[in-house]
Amino acid sequence: MNNMSIDRAVLVVAGSMILLSLLLSLASPLWLWLTAFVGVNLIQSAFTGFCPAAIILKKFGFKPGQAFN
Repeated sequence: MNNMSIDRAVLVVAGSMILLSLLLSLASPLWLWLTAFVGVNLIQSAFTGFCPAAIILKKFGFKPGQAFN
């Protein structure tokens, strides 16, 4: 996994969070707020370049890609 760039890792984290929150929404629809949060965060990072997940992944040693360097 250390070969993976931050860009791809952000996509994996976001996709995993969306699928997890959809699964958890079967227990409580309030989990859909997590889905909405991830979606809004993806949109704002596309415009601003600021992504908290990218910052965390960089600290874990993931190499920068094209979007988050």
